Amino acid sequence: QVQLVESGGGLVQFGGSLRLSCAASGSIFSKNTMGWYRQAPGKQRELVAAIISGISTNYADSVKGRFTISGDTAKNTVYLQMNNLKPEDTAVYYCNLVNWRSSGRYDYWGQGTQVTVSS
Repeated sequence: QVQLVESGGGLVQFGGSLRLSCAASGSIFSKNTMGWYRQAPGKQRELVAAIISGISTNYADSVKGRFTISGDTAKNTVYLQMNNLKPEDTAVYYCNLVNWRSSGRYDYWGQGTQVTVSS
């Protein structure tokens, strides 16, 4: 099992910044992906950013150039630095970890943290 504990959400003004953290514990495979998804009211959950085995990164087009994902493999922690925030970034942000096995992917989710950007 894997446990994910998120922190860092809150209320910020348009153009402001926030930093989200997600600490993972438990059975974490060396081949894994950690990332952040978000879900706004009435919308589907979408990928925001991901870091693969602590090396390569992937971003949604809507956040490129504004958000940065990074990881500390020694601490099994992933961070999401969010700059130049916009009201459309308002959502519940969920940390996700994928353990990759030959049999497929095993997903784990955090409890979610609210990010609200006021205009």
